Amino acid sequence: MKNRVTELLGIRYPIIQGGMQWVGKAELVAAVSNAGGLGVITALTQPTPKDLEREIQRTRELTDKPFGVNLTLLPTLKPPPYAEYVQVIIEQGVKIIETAGNSPKAFIPQLKAHGLVIVHKCTTVRHALSAERDGVDIVSIDGFECAGHPGEDDVPGLVLIPLATQALKIPVIASGGIADGRGMAAAMALGAEGVNMGTRFFATQEAPVHDNIKQALVSATERDTRLMLRSFRNTTRVLRNAVSEAVVARERHPEGCEFEDVRPWVVGTRGRDAMLSGDVDGGVIAAGQVVGLIHDIPSCAELIERMVADCRAHLAQAQRWTAE
Repeated sequence: MKNRVTELLGIRYPIIQGGMQWVGKAELVAAVSNAGGLGVITALTQPTPKDLEREIQRTRELTDKPFGVNLTLLPTLKPPPYAEYVQVIIEQGVKIIETAGNSPKAFIPQLKAHGLVIVHKCTTVRHALSAERDGVDIVSIDGFECAGHPGEDDVPGLVLIPLATQALKIPVIASGGIADGRGMAAAMALGAEGVNMGTRFFATQEAPVHDNIKQALVSATERDTRLMLRSFRNTTRVLRNAVSEAVVARERHPEGCEFEDVRPWVVGTRGRDAMLSGDVDGGVIAAGQVVGLIHDIPSCAELIERMVADCRAHLAQAQRWTAE
């Protein structure tokens, strides 16, 4: 499969592994890249820039294929040392960065000067257009179905993808709600030149999380996610479990809800510990509605080859219908 995305990223198939907090580590990243997709290290999973440096080196021991690093830029009272993370990415010779959250505009000249390809994840067309003007190379457009932060406009991929591809000149990657070759074919029919998957790669053999968590994704239906933190305009889609139900219930409390009321449930380290221990109800676990389409736990290679074959078959079928 050759198009602008595969050419820019130097990969065989236009399939990108999303930058998942606590999950985007060397084992998974290398497995995706070795299978012909693009594996992505999650920078802020690493406690310090020095830890990120070690994770990049560890990934290089497992693959000689291209991989990227995700850096999510979020407004916080005590922001991480983003400039230091960027410097490590550059110094380690990584050639692809996926940014998300706030605009990466402040870092674009530095990244471009060192030859990096910049993929920026957006949840709206207006932000995608802004990113294009700022100089990013590819936009990953994230529909309302996605895990993590879907934005506040609640526009699903079936509408968002064609809007983005019509508006932008640079390539668009479809993100959110994709788990198989049918979804990939649909995204391409809508104008996307690749797909980004987080939740689906979460449920693979190489994902560095407890098998109980993977089995919970396999057992879940499309109705088993929750949108929490909506009252704080920080909407987050997560797996339905005891923690997410408690957070949503507290947000709906008739006396109102302050963030401090839910902070103990949503603290990131609690989710990390749950994923490592296998305690499905122990913390927040990001998951998209696509869990309803996940029925097994393949290797990354098996998943990608199956997706590509199914995608080609569905696109060929659509061409036969058109010809008839």
